[in-house]
Amino acid sequence: MINAHLIIGATLLGSAYATTTSGSLTALTFNVAGLPSWLQSNDVNGSKTENAEEIGTYFSEYGYDIINMQEDFNYHAYIYDTDNHTYRTSTSGGAGIGSGLNTVSNYDWVDFTRTKWDECSDASEYDCLTPKGFTFMRWNPSTGVYIDVYNLHADAGTEDGDEEARNDNLQQVADYIDTWSIGNAVLVMGDTNSRYTRSADTGIRVFKSQNSLNDAWVELVMDGVYPTAGADAVVCDNPSTTETCETVDKVLYRGSSIVTFDATSFKYDGEEFLNTDSDYLGDVLSDHNPVLVDFSWSLSSSLRQSQFSGGPHGDWFSDLPNITSSSAASVLTFAGGNRLDSVAIELEDGTIFSHGGTGGTSVSLTLASDEYWIETELCTGTYNDETRNFYIKATTSAGNTIEAGTSTSSCSTFTADDGFAVVGFMGQDGDEVDQLALIYQAY
Repeated sequence: MINAHLIIGATLLGSAYATTTSGSLTALTFNVAGLPSWLQSNDVNGSKTENAEEIGTYFSEYGYDIINMQEDFNYHAYIYDTDNHTYRTSTSGGAGIGSGLNTVSNYDWVDFTRTKWDECSDASEYDCLTPKGFTFMRWNPSTGVYIDVYNLHADAGTEDGDEEARNDNLQQVADYIDTWSIGNAVLVMGDTNSRYTRSADTGIRVFKSQNSLNDAWVELVMDGVYPTAGADAVVCDNPSTTETCETVDKVLYRGSSIVTFDATSFKYDGEEFLNTDSDYLGDVLSDHNPVLVDFSWSLSSSLRQSQFSGGPHGDWFSDLPNITSSSAASVLTFAGGNRLDSVAIELEDGTIFSHGGTGGTSVSLTLASDEYWIETELCTGTYNDETRNFYIKATTSAGNTIEAGTSTSSCSTFTADDGFAVVGFMGQDGDEVDQLALIYQAY
């Protein structure tokens, strides 16, 4: 019964399912100069309150799909008063309390977290005054499409202590990506306070060497050639009328084996964010150039994933890097009792993917050679104030079923696209299965 469950992973069209397989996105990163005026003027004319309201008005007018803000401190409410994006992070507080990092978007996300820097330096600035750091979210611009989005504001200044802290900041993000974004598309946008031309700014290059991220500016404007460390800086005007100069505000990205993710255009967008007050007509609203990048995305013809079920608890796992072109399920094994303890799938080549704990009653189903796992029901509930998966039911192409755990009133049905079947998992686990998404492969 279609109305009995939430059908996730496709759009219902008559009796068939059709997934959106490609699209385009607009992404903006903008340091909005929201430190209190008595602390820093940012050399920007006009009232910071009115400037913030105008920034929010521009956000609404342009409707960019995702906007990462830095220094969104004491004038945060004024931006949100005039912005109309559907999805918005809650502020973590003004200067001295919060990180100044916020995101507005046309699309929802899961697993939002804030992380404070391990190191800070007051060698030339007051970076330790407030808990700067980075945020993380799994952004969901289309069904079965997830991009791990990071927003950061690194330590400022060029004294030795600043350089050491900033390089540590960026290394901290790179290591986080290696832990929490295994197998995933990634988008890093923010104020890195780094320039490729600075010899001591080694941290900014770690995103390429360690995480295989592309810099949209380097790729689209500089023809893929990174500036030489130690060369003279090519500083941008504000607003900038050319893209060949370098700012500290960066947009870096990569795709995945599920989602091809490509930057298609790069622009310093400052001329679209100018003051309209008659006393300050044409003046900038921030001391930073906003950076706008257009992206295209497309789903793989051989790999897909479902939406997520459950909550953001436990350790991240993904079977995606270990799935080969010949992967096919042969045995399904689930364990559960009051909740879903574990899930496992054995492939025809003997590979076993298993996640969760060791508790519960175990059940198994062996599939025929031409039988595929195509439909999944997952039910969630709350245990110890955390959302977890309580129940799973798998249905195969032959109509066979296997289930474990305890059903709840909050259930979702995930259906593979035609010609696809479940071959693995991604999500978060501990002693149980906290969060789960299904990996599909074409057969």
